[in-house]
Amino acid sequence: MMGLLWSFSWTNLLAKCLTLTLFLVQDFLDRRGENSMNTAHSSFKPVLAGIVSSLIFGFSFLFSKVALDELQNNTIQMIAYRFGIAAVVLGLLKLAGVIKISYRNKSIAPLLWLSFFYPFLYFIFEAQGIRYTSSSEAGTMIALIPIAVTIMATIFLKEKTTLLQWLFIVLSVGGVLFINLMKFEAQSSLTGILYLLAAIVTSGVYNILSRKSSAQFSPLEITYVMMWTGALIFNAIALGQHAVNGTVDQYVAPLANPALLQAILYLGVLSSVVAFFLMNYMLAKLEASKAASYWNLSTGVSIIGGVLILHESFYWYQAAGIVFILIGVWGANRFGQKQKPQPSQAKAH
Repeated sequence: MMGLLWSFSWTNLLAKCLTLTLFLVQDFLDRRGENSMNTAHSSFKPVLAGIVSSLIFGFSFLFSKVALDELQNNTIQMIAYRFGIAAVVLGLLKLAGVIKISYRNKSIAPLLWLSFFYPFLYFIFEAQGIRYTSSSEAGTMIALIPIAVTIMATIFLKEKTTLLQWLFIVLSVGGVLFINLMKFEAQSSLTGILYLLAAIVTSGVYNILSRKSSAQFSPLEITYVMMWTGALIFNAIALGQHAVNGTVDQYVAPLANPALLQAILYLGVLSSVVAFFLMNYMLAKLEASKAASYWNLSTGVSIIGGVLILHESFYWYQAAGIVFILIGVWGANRFGQKQKPQPSQAKAH
């Protein structure tokens, strides 16, 4: 399976995604103190960020499967490796002067709260939810995130959502629901459903907090704290598990496996550093309700990736669902009300 994945020219994908990320980093560094949200060019960049992050997250399901197979389904270990790699990469980039991060005269408490909800609580709840439900049930539940975010954005950020925007958001969610319900395997438990509901809520809270934090912090500063918080917490949990089992000396041994290392590098560098930066960049530029609509694109990407790379079957209902998702994401952004950026946001970016 790993050979199939890497025959798909992932080095080119990695290079292009890193190039795009560094371009966006340089953009907001160069434009600090300027309001760049009023031009068509600048409005295109958060859309591009949303599309690329969805592509990365969509393919991450394939690499997660590889990593879990190599780790005997030890989810915590995989997440610990993922955020550990992400934190180290960001740390090295900061030390090398490639990226500029400064928290001088800023309280990072809001970012710690954000990181507590996502990645910490979200990954715990999602992993437990998947454990007690089928993959189709989990996919169906997670598809509700854009609706949760839109409701929260209306309440807490006072964002206005048009009727047409609501209809297109529901259409994109409906595309994911349609795909999952057509292959539905009922094995749910109340425990699993509650865990998935908690994952939906924590993801919604992350979107709101990231949007609010963008008034004070750059996307890189938000991502940096998220990655290091995830690395410290999940590696502490994983080391605790090894301590209980008396296998601490074997903690990093699995990384000698080339297949696992390649999968973790994708998850750590692309799915964490690059994709989370792009998400935070998008949330700094777009209303939370618009940004959330891109979540469902990853479902279509994962299906296409499975067909092209793993030669999985492709069914008519998957094609129909993908069309619904694409139209829904387009409409949610096309017919949303254009809101003026807050002065604090303009200064931060």
